[in-house]
Amino acid sequence: MKFILGKKLEMTQVFRDNGEVVPVTRVKAGPCVVTQIKTKEKDRSSAVQVGFGKQKLFRLNKAQQGHLRDLEPVRVLKDIAVKTDDHGLSRGDTYGVEIFTQGEKVQVTGRSKGKGFQGVVKRHNFAGSLKTHGHKDQHRMPGSIGATGPARVFKGTKMGGHMGDDQVTVKNLEIVGINTETGELTIKGALPGARGGLLIISTQEGEMKIEKSQEKEDAKQEVVAEEAKEDTSVEVSTEKTEEAKQVEVVTEEDVKKDTKEEVKKEDVAKSEKEAQE
Repeated sequence: MKFILGKKLEMTQVFRDNGEVVPVTRVKAGPCVVTQIKTKEKDRSSAVQVGFGKQKLFRLNKAQQGHLRDLEPVRVLKDIAVKTDDHGLSRGDTYGVEIFTQGEKVQVTGRSKGKGFQGVVKRHNFAGSLKTHGHKDQHRMPGSIGATGPARVFKGTKMGGHMGDDQVTVKNLEIVGINTETGELTIKGALPGARGGLLIISTQEGEMKIEKSQEKEDAKQEVVAEEAKEDTSVEVSTEKTEEAKQVEVVTEEDVKKDTKEEVKKEDVAKSEKEAQE
């Protein structure tokens, strides 16, 4: 099973290689961080809690800050139900759109747009009444709603009421494009909700192959060790150059001393010759 949280951006269209025009929806998906692992033994359910979106720390209360300790503050937390506990994820794991592949079929879950209180024509696609033959002001009315015998309204009768703002899942959608640099998914068709709405993109097939947090730490440590080695090599080279400079300075001073001694010897020899003469 693979899943990720995202934000709906907008709809657009793309062209396939054969020239076909495909209407698509752009989704900003990830990066997501695993904030909690729930098991059947401890929490009576197998689920993975995932965080998405950036959030300022002062906007979280003390309980939320304690729950997200050692992790970056996130705006949204969602529990994703999994079949078994051996999914291989652990707290602190971070992943993005790279878990999906182009052409893969996914399902998208979101909240539909709220329409408020609507009548039966818009809410249930009723045809309405005729405009003639005594149907004045009855064009969009529901008509009779009760039965003569029971003298009551049955449960589930289609009537006017609140419309929209429901959880909607659209299945069998195709991933047309993946942009790992910007973290965007291009999904064929229309997705539920308005711009900026939260979406859950998932599929029951495949496995989430992500880089573990421990592996990331090990890689960072290796990089730091390599940088330290480079620094030590530079220091050694600089030390060598300084030693060479000191040697050169010493040799120059020795040469000057030797020349001074030779000049003194010559002067002494000249003075002795003059004295003998």
